[in-house]
Amino acid sequence: MLFLALILLMVALVSALTAMRFAIHGREVMIPKLVGMSPVEAERAVSASGLQLVIARQFYSPDIPEGKIMTQIPPPGVTVRRGWSIRVAQSLGPQRVAIPDITGGSERIAELNIRRRGLSLGSTAHVNLADVGEDQVISQSPPANASGVSAPKINLLVSDGPAPQTYVMPNLTGQPLGSATLALQDAGMKVGKVSVLPPQTATAGESQSSVVAPTVVSEAGAASMIVSQNPAAGQKVAAGSAVNFEVR
Repeated sequence: MLFLALILLMVALVSALTAMRFAIHGREVMIPKLVGMSPVEAERAVSASGLQLVIARQFYSPDIPEGKIMTQIPPPGVTVRRGWSIRVAQSLGPQRVAIPDITGGSERIAELNIRRRGLSLGSTAHVNLADVGEDQVISQSPPANASGVSAPKINLLVSDGPAPQTYVMPNLTGQPLGSATLALQDAGMKVGKVSVLPPQTATAGESQSSVVAPTVVSEAGAASMIVSQNPAAGQKVAAGSAVNFEVR
C-alpha cells in the first residue's frame, strides 16, 4: 500500500509539472514582423497574438512610405508573454514641412509657431546671459530652413537673462537683530523667519549664583541677540534671498 501511494504521488507531481509547463508556454507567443505594415495592419497582427501595439515615435524618411512602420522593439522572432507591448516608429514620409525661424521671440510664441506648422516641441534648455533679455529664444535645433531633418521636433535654447548677483553669507551670530537687519538690507537681502529661543538655564555642575539671570524675551526685537542663522556663514546666496534667525 505504501509503494502504491508513492507511485500515485509521483504520477500526481509529474501531471502537475506537465500542466504548469503547458500553461506557461501556452501564454507565450512569438513577435511578428511589423516593419512595412500600416498601423491598422500591425494592430490586426498583434491582436491575433494577444499583444499590444504602441506607436512611440515618428520620423521623416525619404525611403519608407508615409504611415508605414519603420522599426519595432522587440524585433521579430522573439518569444514573449501575451499582453506584451511592441513599440514601433512610424514613417512620416519625406520632409515636407519647412523649419521656421523662431529665435528672437519668447518661449511661448516659439511653441505656438512650432505647433502651428504641425511640428512638435522637443527639449528646452535655459541659460543665463548678461546681454540677452529674459525668456528670449536664442537658438534652435534644427536651424531654420534645415533639410534632411529626421524627427518633426524642434529643440530650444532660452535665455533667463543675467545671472542673479550672489554674495557670501557673513557670520551674523552674536550680533543684535537690528544691526544684522541693516547689514542684510545693504547687501540686497532680507530677514526671513525669526524664532525666539527660551532663555538659558544653569547646566549641571554650575551653581545658580554663577549663572547670570537671562532676560526673558517673548518676541524678537532689535536688541535680540542672534544665536544661529540659515543660510550658514560662508554659503553663497543670491540677491533678494531671505535669511532666517534664531534669537534670544
